Amino acid sequence: MDQCTQKSYLEPTEQAGRAFFSCPDNGPILMLNLMRFRDVADYVDRPDLAPEMPIKGSTAFQLYIEQTLPLLKKTGGDLLFYGATDKFLIGPADESWDAVMLVRQNSRSSFLAFASNPSYQDNLAHRTAALRDARLLPIFPTAGVCR
Repeated sequence: MDQCTQKSYLEPTEQAGRAFFSCPDNGPILMLNLMRFRDVADYVDRPDLAPEMPIKGSTAFQLYIEQTLPLLKKTGGDLLFYGATDKFLIGPADESWDAVMLVRQNSRSSFLAFASNPSYQDNLAHRTAALRDARLLPIFPTAGVCR
């Protein structure tokens, strides 16, 4: 399935969220984010947050990072890496992502505190406006994996 016709993923499903938070809270988590940006950010769901002039999806995502980072740090998390990507060295030649981000959280409960913060919930509009597609993969020390 090519990238133009494949299903887009922007939010966790209820089932995925339930499974993630039902596991033991065994310490640190890294969140690997893969992102594809819209050419032009789409603020149709939150026109009150839309800039006066249209902006690129990558610019809207930068707004999301700037407004979210203080909230992340307040719950013990941190942005470890954010950058552009290249073609896969190992992987499908026709699959590409615009950016990758690696975020650290102290625990599942600190991630929940971060994600349920009303200010963070409001900032999600910039993320939603920015992204065409995304993947979020929690990464744990071997002892933290819950299957």
